[in-house]
Formats: sequence, structure tokens, C-alpha cells
Amino acid sequence: MRYRMYGSVKKGLKIEILYGDKHVAQSPYILKGPVYHEYCDCPEEDPEVWQNTLSCPSQEPQITKDFLSFPTIDLQRMLKEIPSKFSQTRGAIVHYTILNNRIYRRSLGKYTDFKMFSDEMLLSLARKVHLPDVEFYLNVGDWPVEYRKVNDTPGPIPIISWCGSVDSRDIVLPTYDVTHSTLETLRGVTNDLLSIQGNTGPFWENKTEQALFRGRDSREERLYLVKLSRKNPELLDAGITGYFFFREKEKELGKVPLMGFFDFFKYKYQVNVDGTVAAYRFPYLMLGDSLVLKQDSQYYEHFYSVLKPWKHYVPVKRSLEDLLEKIKWAKENDEEAQKIAREGQLMARELLQPHRLYCYYYKVLQKYAERQASKPEIRDGMDLVPQPDDRDSVCSCHRKKPLREDL
Repeated sequence: MRYRMYGSVKKGLKIEILYGDKHVAQSPYILKGPVYHEYCDCPEEDPEVWQNTLSCPSQEPQITKDFLSFPTIDLQRMLKEIPSKFSQTRGAIVHYTILNNRIYRRSLGKYTDFKMFSDEMLLSLARKVHLPDVEFYLNVGDWPVEYRKVNDTPGPIPIISWCGSVDSRDIVLPTYDVTHSTLETLRGVTNDLLSIQGNTGPFWENKTEQALFRGRDSREERLYLVKLSRKNPELLDAGITGYFFFREKEKELGKVPLMGFFDFFKYKYQVNVDGTVAAYRFPYLMLGDSLVLKQDSQYYEHFYSVLKPWKHYVPVKRSLEDLLEKIKWAKENDEEAQKIAREGQLMARELLQPHRLYCYYYKVLQKYAERQASKPEIRDGMDLVPQPDDRDSVCSCHRKKPLREDL
């Protein structure tokens, strides 16, 4: 059950969930006021209060690990080095400064359209809590970019990316996909992290006892899956839905129609194979109630480090040579397979709730700000990213002090 507000409520909300005329799911829920709608620009001035209200975890293991390489952050060095080193070769770096809870940015390179996702999330966060003054560089491309080691000369610089890898030093934020899904909830008709949870297909015992894969041809192992599927149709149903990287293979391997994501969960087992980097469908697969068979990967998203193989998913070798063996294991150990699927789903539900993603973003900005060796500045070429002008919803913020001329 979820709701979206189009106005602010001063006294609070009472939400009742009834089945027939009976309360269900611990209904009623009382939200003490005031409660603000999404576009109400009303940040909590005290970040501690905000984090406590959201029950943000005190530690995020991935954030702790990411910042180990960066005890101090030299903004001047980054200003000199990043535009020439990264933006010309990769062309997907966005330079942000947050000052007095206002967001400024400039694009470094040609491929920065995905800044619309980071803009949207930073603006949304700034409407909820007063952000630290911070200046950082966000890589909006697919691949991590900083591969220098701590003892190299010069050493690595802290670039923020949506995907990490075991041999890179990028600081990882939740992907643009998970971020957008969080913001999109109830606003559009796309799959999002919550709609998946309400559409997990038939009960476990009624699901088809095969492993499923559908996806583009963005990695060679995906083509191998189709060949494997043809030889072992009773274990695996795999198909490529679109060719871009290996067009010459389409004739041999064929192309299958797109499948609605909710239909994936008609199958007991889901195969998760990397795309160009980590497969961004993984969080969605984890939220369903099928068993996820995850290919071993050098790439990771912000929440992977909390997940444990054989507890939350079944690991598969990078080469996929043991995939059929793992599917057979799952079929022969149905109860254990269902238990892993359930544990994985519960853990993903906890880690991917909207408030956890806001907490994660805030914690990265906070850690980064604490390590800056100089004050962030609005640099040449930066533009203000304005808050949306929402005239449809009433927003009366009790936290804002009246301006002098209003008194």
C-alpha cells in the first residue's frame, strides 16, 4: 500500500487499510504532522533529527569502504585534474557544488544527459534536509573511471559513480535506475521497486520449474545462455530481446519478443548476468519471490556488499559453467531454494526502501564534506539547478523562518 500527497497536512495523517471492513497490515497508521508533499521545499535544518526520523543506519559498509582511500579530499587538485583527465576521455562527468542547500553544476563532456537523474535526486533530498556544503564530481557513464591505487603517485581522486568494480576506487551511489524508480513511485507507469513487490506472480509451488533469462546482447555470456537453453530446454529458458553488440549472431541465435517484467516471476529461478557493467535489473529480481542465480562479477551496486551467497542468492561462476548444476540443485532442494529466495527478497526490501536510498545519498555527501581540505565554491560555468515551481500543491512550511519584510 502506498500513497502520494498533493498538499501538505499540518495536523498529521491517519491511514487506514481495510479488507472488507476489517483493518489489516497493522492498520491504522498515524503520521504525526506536519506531513509535506514531495515538491514542498521544506528541509529539516538539523540533519541529526532528519536521520533519526528516517531511522538511517549509523554505518553503511560500502560507504565506509569507499572512503578508506580518501582521508582528505583536495578540491584544488581535482579542479586541475578532472576536466582534462576524465571529461575528455570519458565525456560523462558532471561537476556539482552544493552551497547553502542550493545546487549548482556544470557538465564536463558530451555524454552527460543522465544528469537529469542526479539533479532530480539532489533536489528531492535538498527539499527534505539541509545538505552539507560540498563540491564533487559525478560520473554519469556506465563504467567506473578511477583505477589508480592508494600508493600510486599521484594517488586516486574521489569520483562518485553509480557502479563500482573490485579494481576501481570510485565512490558508489545508488544507480540512476534505482534512484529514478524511488522518485517515480506513483508518478508514472514504469516498473518501480514497489510495484514489483505487488506483482510477484504465482505462489512458489505454482511457478514454472525453469530458470529464465531475457535481455539484450550486452555481454557474450548472454549469448552463451541461449545456446545452453537450446540444449537444456527443461532447465533453462533464455532469449535475447535485442541485438546491438553482436548483430551478426542474430540469425544463429534468434530474437525473442520482450516480456513484461512481472511475467518473469512465473518462473522459479532467475538468471542474473552482467550487462555492460552490473545488471541494473538485479535489485528488481531480488524483490520478486523467485530464486536469483547471480553470476560472479567484478562490478557491484551500492547494496551488494550486504548480500551473502547461499543466504540471499545462489552464486554462479563468471563463465556460467556451473549454471545447469545450480539449477538442478535448486530443483532437487526445493525447500532450501525457496528459503534463499525468501531471505533475499526480505533483505532487498529492507535495503531498497525509499528512505534507505535517501539516507545513503545523504551519508555519502556528509562523509565527502567532512574530508574536504578547502571550502567548496561555485566555479566558472556552473548554473543553478532550480527547485521545480510546483503551483499545483499547497506548501506551507512550518520550519522556515519568515523573512524580515514578511514580519
